[in-house]
Amino acid sequence: QVQLVESGGGLVEAGGSLRLSCVASGSIFRINAMGWYRQAPGKQRELVATIISGGSTNYADSVKGRFTISRDNAKNMVYLQMNSLKAEDTAVYYCWCTAQPMGSMIPRNYWGQGTQVTVSS
Repeated sequence: QVQLVESGGGLVEAGGSLRLSCVASGSIFRINAMGWYRQAPGKQRELVATIISGGSTNYADSVKGRFTISRDNAKNMVYLQMNSLKAEDTAVYYCWCTAQPMGSMIPRNYWGQGTQVTVSS
């Protein structure tokens, strides 16, 4: 199977920056899309940004121009550079990917455990 482990969360003042990292490991045949979702207290999990293996990206409107997603295919890693952070960015950030484990032609969704990002105003 595929495991995702995030790092880089923490506490930052409004206007500051953080960089999240996520590494995928396990029995992986191919990783297709990777990305980040977030869930704030009392709210549903929402998409932040995604990136496919070819490099095309997609962002939530609320983070466009402030967040940048990138990927290192050789290392099975995805990053989220977050600049100009706002209090409303406070949430647990989850790494996500869709991948084919070894021996399977069926892509499946995988999730990390989440990392807390808190932005103080």
